[in-house]
Amino acid sequence: MTREQTGWLTGGAFGLAFVEVNAGALPSPVGSSLRVLAVAAFLGLVAVLRRRGRAAESSGVRFGRRYWLVVGLEAVVGAAGIVVVNAVLHAPQAAVAWIALVVGVHFFGLAVVWRRPQLHWLAAAMTACGAAGLALAGYGASAAAIATTAGVVPGALLLGSVWWGANGKADARPS
Repeated sequence: MTREQTGWLTGGAFGLAFVEVNAGALPSPVGSSLRVLAVAAFLGLVAVLRRRGRAAESSGVRFGRRYWLVVGLEAVVGAAGIVVVNAVLHAPQAAVAWIALVVGVHFFGLAVVWRRPQLHWLAAAMTACGAAGLALAGYGASAAAIATTAGVVPGALLLGSVWWGANGKADARPS
């Protein structure tokens, strides 16, 4: 598997995880349907990547020191924020929103590291979902509203982005 395909697969897996974890807060028929659709989208992505085989390696996708710096900062900031959200603010319903915000911001870093300005769109959308989820949590919105805004929608954005990139529609590689 190429680095590019590894990026798409990683992004797809995280998109799937966002949907699977957060769709449970929705009414059963809706949540179950979204979970099934997310699994189908991920399995379809795997099939597309297998069919493509070892395509030409992209020159911009590097999993070097700068990539690991972005991911390391994401992990530290994400974990510290979860501690604050849970232990200081006592607002566990805001955790998913914090995660979406941090993941969104990490795509700004990846856009620079990989020289992929189109990733700024995904970064902005996911960051906005996280910020909106934090606002909803701050205003006491329902768990379903927060999970949809900061969990299901970012998951769909990730899955859609990797589908778009893997099918040659754009040069987008979330991971």
